[in-house]
Parts: sequence; C-alpha cells; structure tokens
Amino acid sequence: MMDIGASTLIIATALLALGWAFIQFLTITRISVESSQRGAYETVNADDYAEDEYEAGATTRRLIEIYEAIYEGAESFLRAEYTYCAVFVAGFSVVVFFLVAWGTDWDTTRGFLTASSFVLGALTSMASGYLGMKVAVYSNVRTTVMAQKPGWTDCFNTAFRAGAVMGFALCGLGIMMLYLTMLAFRVHYYGPEQWVYLTECLTGYGLGGSTIAMFGRVGGGIYTKAADVGADLVGKVVHGIPEDDPRNPATIADNVGDNVGDVAGMGSDLFGSFAEATCAALVIGNSIGVSGGWDAMVFPVIVSSVGIVVCILCSFIATHIRPVRSEANVESALKMQLISTTVLMIPTVIVAAKVYLPESFEIKATVGNDLITLTPIEAALCVIMGAVGGLTIGLITEYYTSHSYKPVRELAHSCKTGAATNMIYGIALGYKSVIIPVVVLAGVIYGSFTLCDMYGVSLAAIGFLANLATGLTIDVYGPVCDNAGGIAEMAELESYVRDKTDALDAAGNTTAAIGKGFAIGSAALVSLALFGAFVTRIRNASAEAGDELFLNGVNVLEPLTFAFLIIGGMIPFAFAAMTMKSVGLAAMEMVMEVQRQFDEKPHLLDENPTERPDYDACIAISTKASLREMIAPGAMVIFTPLLTGIFFGVNAVSGLLVGSLVASVQLAISMSNSGGAWDNAKKYIEKAAPDSELEGKGSEIHKAAVVGDTVGDPFKDTSGPALNIVMKLMAVLSLVFADTFYAFNSGGGIFNL
Repeated sequence: MMDIGASTLIIATALLALGWAFIQFLTITRISVESSQRGAYETVNADDYAEDEYEAGATTRRLIEIYEAIYEGAESFLRAEYTYCAVFVAGFSVVVFFLVAWGTDWDTTRGFLTASSFVLGALTSMASGYLGMKVAVYSNVRTTVMAQKPGWTDCFNTAFRAGAVMGFALCGLGIMMLYLTMLAFRVHYYGPEQWVYLTECLTGYGLGGSTIAMFGRVGGGIYTKAADVGADLVGKVVHGIPEDDPRNPATIADNVGDNVGDVAGMGSDLFGSFAEATCAALVIGNSIGVSGGWDAMVFPVIVSSVGIVVCILCSFIATHIRPVRSEANVESALKMQLISTTVLMIPTVIVAAKVYLPESFEIKATVGNDLITLTPIEAALCVIMGAVGGLTIGLITEYYTSHSYKPVRELAHSCKTGAATNMIYGIALGYKSVIIPVVVLAGVIYGSFTLCDMYGVSLAAIGFLANLATGLTIDVYGPVCDNAGGIAEMAELESYVRDKTDALDAAGNTTAAIGKGFAIGSAALVSLALFGAFVTRIRNASAEAGDELFLNGVNVLEPLTFAFLIIGGMIPFAFAAMTMKSVGLAAMEMVMEVQRQFDEKPHLLDENPTERPDYDACIAISTKASLREMIAPGAMVIFTPLLTGIFFGVNAVSGLLVGSLVASVQLAISMSNSGGAWDNAKKYIEKAAPDSELEGKGSEIHKAAVVGDTVGDPFKDTSGPALNIVMKLMAVLSLVFADTFYAFNSGGGIFNL
C-alpha cells in the first residue's frame, strides 16, 4: 500500500506540475499582440482617432516583425546546436554501453540500461531547453504589450507566468521521466538486493542531462555575450546610441541570446542539477531499500515532488494575494517567492519523512564498515539544512549584486575615476562575496554529514533544489523582461514602456543573481554527493573482487591523488579562460561587422533612418562562433576525468574531482557576483539625474560603468554559470564509469603508478 502511495504521489505531482504549466501558458495565450493606439497615459481626441488607429496598426506590425525575427533566430540556433548534441549523444551512448559493459564483466544489460538512461537524460534536457526558449520568446512580446497598459500587475504577471511555464514544466517532465525510467528498470531488477544495480544504471540519466547542459550553457553563453558585448562596444560606447536601439545591427542577436543562453541554457543546467542530485542520493542510499522498502529508497524523489506542491501554493502570493501594484513591489514579490517556499518546505519535508521513511533505517558508512542507524527526522533535517543554506546564499548574493545595498553603490561611485577603478572594485567585490557562501556551504556539509554521513550531503543537495520550480520561474522572468524592454526600444514605443520594463528587468537581474547563487551552491553539494557515490561504487566493486580499496576513505597524501588534486584545481581556470576568450573572439567579429555596417550605411545613425540594419549577418556570426567555440571546453571537461581514470586510476580521479570542486565553487561565485554587480552599478548610474554626483546616462562615469558591465557579461552569463556544470559533469561522468576505471588493474589504471 505504501509502495502505491509513493508512486502515486510522485506521478501525480509530476502531472500536476505539467498541468499547472499548461494553465499558465493558456493564460498567456489570451493576450493578443496588439499595440495600444497611443500611450496608455495619453488622452485620445476624436479628431486623432484615425491617425491613432493607423499608428497602432503600424506599431503592432513592427512588434510582430521583431517577435518573429527573435523567434527565428533562437529557433535556428537551437536547431543547429541540438543537431551537434544529437550526434554527440548518439556516438557517446555507444561509448557508455561498451565501457560500462566491459567494466562489469560484459554485463550487457547494465551497459544497455546505462546507455538508455543517458540518452533519455539528454533528450529530456534538450526538450526542457527548447520548451523554455519557445515559451520565453512567445511571452516576451506579450509582456511588452501589457507594459503599455496602466499599472504594474498585468505586465509583471505575464513575465512571471512565462517563468512558471518553464519552471513547472521542467520539474514535472524531469520527475516523470526519471521515475518512469526507475519503474522500467525495476522490471528487470525487481528485488531490493538488486536495486543497487538499478540506481547505478540510472546514473546515465544525470550524465545525459549534464552533457546537454554543458553545451547549452557554453554555446548559449557565447552566443548571447558575443552579441551583447559587440552591441555595447560599438553602440553605447563608440556611437552613444541606447541599448536595444533598432539602429544597432547586433540588437536582434542580443535579444535572441537572452533566450538561448539565459533561458534554454539555465533550464538545462538546473535540470542537470536535479537529475544528478537525485541519482547521487539514490546510489548512496540504495541499501535503504533492503530494510525500508521502495518508498524509503525513493525519498529523494518524494522531496522534489512535494516541492512542486509548495511552489504552486506560494506562486499565488505573487499573482493574487500580494500582487505587484508599483515598482517598489517587484523585487520584494520575487524575493518573497524564495523565502515563502523555503519556509513552507520545512514542515512539508518533516511530514514526508515521517510518512515515507521507516522509524529507523540503516546505511553503510562512507568510511569504514560500520552501519549507521538513521531516523526520519535526521533525514528531514539534512534536507532543511540544504534549503535554508540555499536561501542564505541567495540573500548574500543579493546583498553583493543589488544596487539597493552598499557594495554596488560603492562600485558605481568608483566609476567617477574611470573604468580602471571600476574594474578593480568589481573584481575585489567578487572575491569578497565568496567568503560567506563558502562558510555556509561548509556548515551545511559538516552538519548533514554528521547527521547522515554522505547520504545526508546528498539530501542537502536535494534540499537546495526543493523549490526548483520557483527558482526557475524567477530565473526565466528576468530574460523575459529584458527581451520585453528590447522589443519596446526596437518598436520605438513610448519611453514609459521602456522605463517599466527596465524596472522589471532590474529586479530580474537581482533575482537572477540570487538564482545563480542557488545554482552554484547546489552544484557544489551535488558534486560532493556524486563524489561520495563514486567512492561508494569503487568500494563495492573492490569488495566484490576481495579487495579493500577506499575502505578507509580517500587518502589525499597519496602522491598520485595529491598531484591530480592540483591538476583538478587548474581545470576551472582553463575552462574559464577558454570560454572568456571565445566570447572575446566572437565579440571582435561582431564589433567589426557592426562597424562595417555603420561605415557602409552612415545614415543608420540618423535620428530616423530610412534603411534597416542587416540583423541576419550578426545572428549568423553569433551562431557560427558559439557552435565552433563550445566544442573545445566541453571536450576538455568530458574527456579529462575519462582519460584520467583509464590511464591513471581511481586515486587520480578522486584528486581530480576534489580539486575541481574546490576551485570551481570559488571561481563561479566570484565571477557571477562581479558580473552582476557591474551590471547593476551601470543601471544605478543610469537612474541618476544629469546634475547629480553620478551624472546619469551618457556621461563619462556612465561610459566607465558600461566598460565594467561589458567585461562582466561573460563573467556572469558564460564562464561563471558554466563552472557549475564543470564540477557536476566531471563527477557524474566518473560515477558512471566507476566500474570501468576499477577494471583497469584493480583501479590502478593502465599505467598502474
């Protein structure tokens, strides 16, 4: 009966999430793309009606033209990117099959199931990214239309619902596919003693999701920032035209990039985190199934399921209970979503643990042969520590990246002495912002490990992602508002429309930074949990062979382990260098193309030009550059642990994973927060009056801030967020191929050093 209860809960909540996403989408579809005749705040006289009717029709046609251009650009890029990904997935699935089968004494069933789950994870990740792009593009222009109307509620709710479609659809789809895969594998591995093999085969699901996330994050990040940096340098810095001005040839590519990078890339990234965290918890805790049954073993999936219900209930706070009625309400409404879902998750998780976990259950210790007896409340506390730790890191991130607080305001004032001091302050701010999040992470890791060993760490990672639907809602909200503002600028709507979308976007920037803090923190815990699962699998393989490898944990003082720990610490820096340079190269191409068009068509810079820029040329540059440049960093992250394990063995892989984790989390936080702070410092200066201390838009102070924002773009939207995937992908790949690594000279690798 309890077994049916768990399965019913998980499948029902997954269907609920998909249904809720569909309802939100239907609400958005009721908004027609039709511009207001004049401004919503203007009086329309009867004599002007015919002229207004004509102007409204022309504006509507322009809105549809821009929307279609952004949609076609995003569609063509994702189609090209996913074609590359599909070829890679098809080829690498064969590698997964043969290496896993060979590493398990030619157990072709395990090889086939692991490869199948890898393909399923990749397809689900691609579907999530594509769905997010479609919904965001569909909603951008409708947010612009609603911003023409009086008040703030309608335009905020449109963007918020667009994010909800992505957030709930991704969570529902991810949980549904993962759990159905588990049930399918259970047909073969039907006994509790065999579920260890079920969970090991399931790790391919996390690998598939993370692989697509890597290419999506890197490719989309290079695309969006090449266009953004190119548009800023030539447009704002050289020629002094506003951001998203229709005269700038790169402006369509910039708006396309928001959808393929910030929406599709982020969706794949967080889907990967969910899949990997769940897989790690299941691998470490599979022995719970022997004593506690299926319900107890799938407790990590149950946490994600009840999180969906919590997120749906809390979404009513933003749209109905406390709707946004003024600019001041926007940021607080988004922040309230994170706080309310975290608070409500605490009693929900405790109830779920008491219902679905036995009064006591045992797991094997990661170090030694002891069995640890756990209780439901201890498991629930680990999840709660993760959820509260995630919220804490998010709020600290807000403090360092929002212009409502001292650090960003100091950064803005540093621009008074030029771009150099802005750069110095911004980099220092990023480094300083690492301190508290790392201390929080350390506390969560220590507390959860003390309570429930490495299983507790994996549950804390699940806790970080318990309100994933809300986190994704807020993450997608930002790019939707950004695009809405860009569309308003390109369609040359009244200035109050752009002012409104800018205010919505500014709040979105801050909450996006909070979302990145969540993503980085969860990635760190997920990576550590995956490392624990890797050690567990090596121990199991070693015990089956009559050996005692990793019985007493990983010895960092082993020369090979320590050597590769240092090499692992280098990987994030090499990856960041490659992706930053890729953005720089693509941006240089974009700058030259934009300047070429201005030189050949000087009338483009007229106040009311009679010709349009060649937007397609800039879209083509971003597309080609991102597809070309995403291959090398992705290949480095995928093949480094694979080749290390094959040639140098499991001790070397252990050092590599720990070094990569420690360096990635520091670098990711500092880069993301520096970039977010530079962006909001620029926006803070733009809000200043011309006769104020910061002199406002177009001043020399503003130009210095634009330089910082331009440098910060790849920091916060390309390299920084992609480092999440570096640590996760290396760890989950090592977990999938753990038996293969052990098969080479009992874990010593081909060289057997």
